[in-house]
Amino acid sequence: MSDAEDDPRLSFVYAEAVRGLTQQQTLVEGMNMRAGSLIFATAFVNSLLGNRALSDGLGAFDWLAMAMLFTIGGLVVCMVWPYDQYKFRFAPSTLLNQYAEGKTPVGLPAMHRALALRIEADMAENWTIIQRLRMTLQIALILLLLNIATWMLAIGWA
Repeated sequence: MSDAEDDPRLSFVYAEAVRGLTQQQTLVEGMNMRAGSLIFATAFVNSLLGNRALSDGLGAFDWLAMAMLFTIGGLVVCMVWPYDQYKFRFAPSTLLNQYAEGKTPVGLPAMHRALALRIEADMAENWTIIQRLRMTLQIALILLLLNIATWMLAIGWA
């Protein structure tokens, strides 16, 4: 099939690649919203339980709970820190140079094919960052549960 012919299969593959990249971007935005919820939950729990536990002075559980609070805070900062390594779009100048205004402009089917393969590579690079963020979120959530338990122990031992 020549490059000049319109191949609907390539258009479909390209559309699916774009859809996958869009879903990946939505996943990242969702994780950022979860990080915001984690900030709220951590602040609420620590203000409520920490206030009660610290009213009797500082004990070992109080110090442990505060250490967990700062660790959760550090993990949240890592999660919401802006990552410039994400690849969710193409630079228009690059597209123009490679596909439209270059030495040999290519047809739309060839462009769809090349961009679909590039999207796949970009998604793989994005996925490594997403996996780190997901693991960070999971650790922070576990620490929040341990933080709650530690504050409860601090209150109970007082």
